[in-house]
Amino acid sequence: MRTKALLAAALAALVVAGVAFAGNGNGRARGTHYAFLGQLTSTPADGHVAVTVVCGNRPALRAMLGQSVDETFSYGDSTEFLRWQNGVPTVVSASDLAAGDYVRINLRAPRGSSLSDLEQLASPLVGDHGTTLYTPTQPLYLFRGRLTSVGDSSVTVNVGGGNARALRLMFGQSSSQTFATGDQTIFLLWQGKVPTVISLSQLKVGDRIAVRIRADKGSTLSQVESTAAVHVGDREPANASS
Repeated sequence: MRTKALLAAALAALVVAGVAFAGNGNGRARGTHYAFLGQLTSTPADGHVAVTVVCGNRPALRAMLGQSVDETFSYGDSTEFLRWQNGVPTVVSASDLAAGDYVRINLRAPRGSSLSDLEQLASPLVGDHGTTLYTPTQPLYLFRGRLTSVGDSSVTVNVGGGNARALRLMFGQSSSQTFATGDQTIFLLWQGKVPTVISLSQLKVGDRIAVRIRADKGSTLSQVESTAAVHVGDREPANASS
């Protein structure tokens, strides 16, 4: 049970922390997002990704009901393979993935699609997270909005959205908020579904960004804002994760 709990927590972290698979950050991607987390049984080849599914998001788990955990998904010429190490993505090829790696297979399809139909679709993006899944020890505070200014070690954002934990802190507050960054903050510029590592100075005022902060449960807004962000995503798609 403990292993299942850790895997579920790990998937939640992957879903909310930062691999995009569709959209350009200026609008919503079409279709329902299906995310399957599995362990590779072999190196992907010939358009197939064979995995032992360990968990997934809600639509994916519904599609898995009554099915074997050993499943094979598809990829195509336009599929991007990203390897994540210490929060930094690198574009790799299918042959760079290895048996035993945990991968996140992202798909978009009509709500209620069957597993067999999903497996016929080429995944836009497959994220490789290595042989060990990282489970954060602190909750995530995710803020989304328009970047209004960049300081020496901060970003100021006109907040327009975020996860529930972040939005609860915004009740009664100004939409303009300033968040700290630090030496360990990773800045990513999203171009389509592929992120590139950039620096704080390369962020563009006016872009829509996402600020991800890990802080203690029950932290105040000021405490969250003074904690250096883990990731800042520039032009990050609405359904991103990492």
